[in-house]
Amino acid sequence: MAKPKKRYVCQACGSVSHRWQGQCADCAEWNTLVEDAPATVFSMKHDLSSGGRAVEFVELDKPGPLPVRQPTGLAEFDRALGGGLVPGSAILLGGDPGIGKSTLLLQAAARIAREGRGVVYVSGEEASGQVRMRAARLGLSDAPVKLAAATGVRDILTTLGSMDAPGLLVIDSIQTMHSDTIEGAPGTVSQVRGCAFELIRYAKENGVALVLVGHVTKDGSIAGPRVLEHMVDVVMSFEGERSHQYRILRALKNRFGAVDEIGVFAMAGEGLEEVDNPSMLFLSGRDEPMAGSAVFPAIEGTRPVLVEIQALIVRLQSGATPRRAVVGWDTGRLAMLLAVLESRCGLNFSSAEVYLNVAGGYRLSDPAADLAVAAALVSAMSDKALPARSIWLGEVSLAGEIRQVAHGGLRLREAAKLGFDRGFGPLDVKGGSSALAYDGLGQLANLVDRVIGNS
Repeated sequence: MAKPKKRYVCQACGSVSHRWQGQCADCAEWNTLVEDAPATVFSMKHDLSSGGRAVEFVELDKPGPLPVRQPTGLAEFDRALGGGLVPGSAILLGGDPGIGKSTLLLQAAARIAREGRGVVYVSGEEASGQVRMRAARLGLSDAPVKLAAATGVRDILTTLGSMDAPGLLVIDSIQTMHSDTIEGAPGTVSQVRGCAFELIRYAKENGVALVLVGHVTKDGSIAGPRVLEHMVDVVMSFEGERSHQYRILRALKNRFGAVDEIGVFAMAGEGLEEVDNPSMLFLSGRDEPMAGSAVFPAIEGTRPVLVEIQALIVRLQSGATPRRAVVGWDTGRLAMLLAVLESRCGLNFSSAEVYLNVAGGYRLSDPAADLAVAAALVSAMSDKALPARSIWLGEVSLAGEIRQVAHGGLRLREAAKLGFDRGFGPLDVKGGSSALAYDGLGQLANLVDRVIGNS
């Protein structure tokens, strides 16, 4: 490497000399020449202040054409997306193995292709014949979807560059893709990040809606580098228990819509079917009320969903260590609620095992479910059923107060539509239904008196 030459810069006029001298030859000032640190070969090669192409700026305050959402043909899928696919967007879809990710995307791809929009489905895990076999089972053999079985990103992008850009590109899955410019086997951090970057860049430049299927780890998070979730526009999770027929499509990140909307599907013999009324999936349907069962109107985005909360209390012999088992709710919140019931209401759960379950495998994170859980616990302890066709909602504080909840009127109206005629919750809930008699409770002790007194 050539040794860089020294240079001396005049601090008065800025002239440059390659040797030091007492007087500047240009401005005649004395002792103003100072040695300047020369630019090394590395710094000259990595200077990014020049040599690039000009970037086109768009004025934010000037009107212009906006991307138009494209519906997928599946209303529940569109609901979770925020209204449909945005051209040029990148969507990452994760879920447990066998939950139905490929089935959902194949059904959406077939409906989009039948509307005349180009669809490319690239499978890195199945051969084209296997995908066609599944399409035949789902009744989608007549859909003009372009199928390919490939794992090389260079081959995929070269092929896509030689044809018209499709409206939808599905990559199933990103962990099977491989780039020959990156060291490592498919599925490694560098390969996943590099392959996703190239596919996302193609989608952005050509206005193609890209869907990447992602594997998940044993704790349910999407496998691969966390930066993958930052690179995409939408992160979706397809959830559900394989022992149950329902599936929930949930948006965890959405740059083009809300992240609290869900889409509900039911797995049938011919694929996934949309569920217009998901409340019926999570209610038992029995006519006679049972002890330890309470109905809670949950809110998922703009949609109320009624779920059943079941509690079981088992008395133990003295000295035995009681268990606390929870399915579908937060264990720490149950412990807090049991402490409030013991401290503020005088109930004793220390010598009893407590089992709590949200029916249908539904998972609750809404604090408004506190009152319904407390009602189920008190009902199970006293072995008295709650009032028939009643709902319970409200957040419980450590002082035993029942606090207001969001969208209380919407929850009550939805319950009235499904035939519930009585509601219990915090005081002064507005916007309810005249068909539903509402009783406001100020303290958790009022709930205990009402349930044990069976009034």
